[in-house]
Amino acid sequence: MKVLANDGLDKSGIVGLEKAGFEVDLTTVAQEQLLDYLNKNKVSVLLVRSATKVRKDIIDNCPTLKIIGRGGVGMDNIDVEYAREKGITVINTPAASSHSVAELVFAHLFGLVRFLHESNRNMPLVGDSKFNDLKKSYAKGIELKGKTLGVLGFGRIGQATAKVALGLGMKVVAFDPFIETETLELEFFDHQTLFFNIKTISKEEVLKQADFISIHVPAQKEYVISTKEFEMMKNGAFIVNAARGGVLDEVALVKAIESGKIAGAALDVFEKEPTPEMGLLMNANLSLTPHIGAATAEAQDRIGSELASQIIEFFKTNK
Repeated sequence: MKVLANDGLDKSGIVGLEKAGFEVDLTTVAQEQLLDYLNKNKVSVLLVRSATKVRKDIIDNCPTLKIIGRGGVGMDNIDVEYAREKGITVINTPAASSHSVAELVFAHLFGLVRFLHESNRNMPLVGDSKFNDLKKSYAKGIELKGKTLGVLGFGRIGQATAKVALGLGMKVVAFDPFIETETLELEFFDHQTLFFNIKTISKEEVLKQADFISIHVPAQKEYVISTKEFEMMKNGAFIVNAARGGVLDEVALVKAIESGKIAGAALDVFEKEPTPEMGLLMNANLSLTPHIGAATAEAQDRIGSELASQIIEFFKTNK
């Protein structure tokens, strides 16, 4: 049984699959050559991340394909329902990267409130000649403790982000149209555990109350945050999008920053990946990363293990 991990697979997944008798192919096949490669090599399992797209042409014309697996959460690069209608199983690993994404959100927030994104650009340029000027420029930092984090989308990643916030002493308010209340369990190094009950509120109330907003929703047909939503936010609020490009209106974001309504923002995802708008890349009030939310060793290890387990279980029960 052959598995093509077209966008790579962590060692944990490779080892698990090979121990179970699968052949793992780590070739990166170009999108336009993928259909022919799958058929020529009689691939049973296609594993992808965000780079490879699995559309109807592949689903309709690869008779040996039994499973399409996505290493991560969002599956907008796969025609999921169509594949399932055609009898192909589609799997992903929705929990594996949650904490990694949450930590990236707070890496951005810590950097924004202490101007690290700017300081790291300017210190190498003028740190020797304008040290005191820079010191003065970055002297108005703020703390996260005691502030309110608004979480839009309270699934696994939203909840993981809320846990980090609670651990920092922040208040958490959340909106999710499908969740009314959640009990979050915070585990500490010495095995102590604390529980927090979070009751979701309206999106409008989250926007009005939050000092910081973190977006954790799937891809949408329309913007979740645009001009109307920015107008509802507190003056001087911060916002982070580590969910999907296209859920945040980037043009409206830049306008909100230029007007002073929004103090700063962080983007890990973009409407026009992999070629973000230059206006975003050059904006000093933005903290930017190239879609690396799940890019930690720990998350990739969990993703590999979970994919392997699901594939092995599928073929055990479908002999």
